[in-house]
Amino acid sequence: MAQYYHEPYEILDEKTKDITRAINSLKEELEAVDWYNQRVNATKDPELKAVMAHNRDEEIEHACMALEWLRRNMDKWDEELRTYLFAQSSIIEAEESQGSSETKTSTGINIGDLK
Repeated sequence: MAQYYHEPYEILDEKTKDITRAINSLKEELEAVDWYNQRVNATKDPELKAVMAHNRDEEIEHACMALEWLRRNMDKWDEELRTYLFAQSSIIEAEESQGSSETKTSTGINIGDLK
């Protein structure tokens, strides 16, 4: 249990513990996607390739479910996913347009790039 927490477990609230569970599950699902994808690429047996591809796709589904839970339950995920997920422009252009809106003060005056 301690391997997942960087702060004392006893002082963390339940929501923070659930977020940690979701993030760790997401990492595990993504790792499984990678493993299955490598196996799909490596095997020469067509039936085994199909089985491994099916398993990989199931893990992708699980990863997406964990990501959606994080979007709904942890600040900032929704905003960032709306910026980058399904962006029609390049990812870098999406980041640059997002960055320019973050440099404005609460009065709407652009104070420039602070990077």
